[in-house]
Amino acid sequence: MQKSILITGASGNLGHAVVHKFVQADFKVYGTDRSGASMEGAEIASVDLTNEAAVNAYIEQIISKDQQLNAAVLLVGGYASGNLLATDGAAMQKMYKLNFETAYFVVHALLPHFEANGGGHFVLIGSRAALEPNAALYNVAYGLSKSMVVALGNIINAYGKDKGIRASVVVPSIIDTPPNRANMPDADYSKWTTVEAIADNIHFLFTDAGQHLRETVLKIYNEA
Repeated sequence: MQKSILITGASGNLGHAVVHKFVQADFKVYGTDRSGASMEGAEIASVDLTNEAAVNAYIEQIISKDQQLNAAVLLVGGYASGNLLATDGAAMQKMYKLNFETAYFVVHALLPHFEANGGGHFVLIGSRAALEPNAALYNVAYGLSKSMVVALGNIINAYGKDKGIRASVVVPSIIDTPPNRANMPDADYSKWTTVEAIADNIHFLFTDAGQHLRETVLKIYNEA
């Protein structure tokens, strides 16, 4: 039976790589993208994931036609710099909405379906700034919002331990993308991690071997 998966942030550099990986692995792929741009082999919808009502409606729509959906990779997020003194409430709210709410609303909407179906797997995207205080010194709002995503993964695992529900957190270092190269033209790109490597590791979580992992935090740092 074909497996089904939801991938948010499908249009981003990482999103494209993850969608392609799961399409190639013969998953039925549902994806979200604010523009609703089409992608080969995937069913893409335009959804504002900061809007809880819109998320609930979208999740209801896809599970009404696909009861086999039991996986979600939540890639939507954003970055902002700023140290403690430069980070005001507006900066915090922006990062909170973009990094935490977009994940939480999908988790909250999908959780009853996963529980009723006997299990499901969420993959969340953390950050080094959420794990290491020194890495958050110059991106405080970003680091704090991502720390909530990591905490969400821990709470999902505690809640779902005897329900077949689990969460994995993927923590990339600097990702080798055109925008990052443009912002850091003098960096050694060979030390960064690639979108393909991240996609491969996410896919591993859904292999027979990867299904044995629990409370997983994958630090995909390469040499950065």
